[in-house]
Amino acid sequence: MVRRDFIWLVVIIIVVAAALWVVQNPSFPIMRGLDLQGGLQVLLAADVPADQAITADQMDTARQIIDRRVNALGVTEPLVQTEGDRRILVELPGIDNPEEAIALIQETALLEFVDSGSTPLPEGMCIRTTHDEGPSRCEFAPGEPVTNEVANPPPTFETVLTGASLRQADAQRTDFGEFFVSFALQPEASGLFEEYTRENQGQFLTIVLDKEVISSPRISAVIQDAGTITGNFDLEEAQRLALQLRFGSLPVPLKIESTRQIGATLGEQSVAASIRAGAIGLMVVLLFMLLYYRLAGGLADIALIIYAVLNVAVFMFTPITLTLPAITGFLLSTGMAVDANVLVFERMKEEIRNGASMREAINTGF
Repeated sequence: MVRRDFIWLVVIIIVVAAALWVVQNPSFPIMRGLDLQGGLQVLLAADVPADQAITADQMDTARQIIDRRVNALGVTEPLVQTEGDRRILVELPGIDNPEEAIALIQETALLEFVDSGSTPLPEGMCIRTTHDEGPSRCEFAPGEPVTNEVANPPPTFETVLTGASLRQADAQRTDFGEFFVSFALQPEASGLFEEYTRENQGQFLTIVLDKEVISSPRISAVIQDAGTITGNFDLEEAQRLALQLRFGSLPVPLKIESTRQIGATLGEQSVAASIRAGAIGLMVVLLFMLLYYRLAGGLADIALIIYAVLNVAVFMFTPITLTLPAITGFLLSTGMAVDANVLVFERMKEEIRNGASMREAINTGF
């Protein structure tokens, strides 16, 4: 028993030491939500008649497209989620330019088929195209991670077709279990695409969404009004590509129903008030436990401090975006941990009054 307890003590010391290292390490900052650091909140609503049906797939696709756009802004921990069946909520913590963000959200996504010649382009690469040339949200060098700093200007590729030329796209499966994407073109685009694919056999036709590469298949047949895109797809990848082809632009027109800008000052005041209230409450609880239960209360105080340190370390290491409701939940869970100690100690006192030994009282109390 003593050996096992000693092993557990060593494990606890190691875990607490690791948690303290995370808490004091500047490499693990606490991620603050919109209500703590300020930012922009935008509520989008479907701009269609109330009696027009909107599917869940359409709203989810619109959410995915908007999510891609706000991530291109470099915002830390943006939130894009559907609310009900006709609204999308966008929260952008720490946004510096709300006008740019709102304009970006309202844009129509641009799907393009571009000629990349004999070079397949990697997924996620940013490129410039000859269609709708202008400032691109893809502000990173080819093959590099997204960043807000413009690096070397990416090359320019010729646009063969845009998403407006597509009639439909679906994920399908061969008899051998391989997944691919089939697509059909609008009648007016068939002749142009047939001529292009005939002259560019073996070359790569890259699919681009909002100037970012999503696939780069090789042309292996002459395509007139329908074709297929093959690759090492699994079901999810094939469905996602078909969805992007089918809804290259927003599948549902959206209008801004409301915007709310939260100042950083309000967030700082909220953090300061929360820390002050939490510190006062914690000190009162620690003092009460120490005075009322003495040695047992002191040990409970140590356990409570360790509990708080471990929680903060998890918040910082994961990382978890901290909001005012999250802080409230943390303080509430701390109070519940003390409540458990109170129940245990009161039962221990009853057992001792009834003549039980300290060890028996501890076992019965827990």
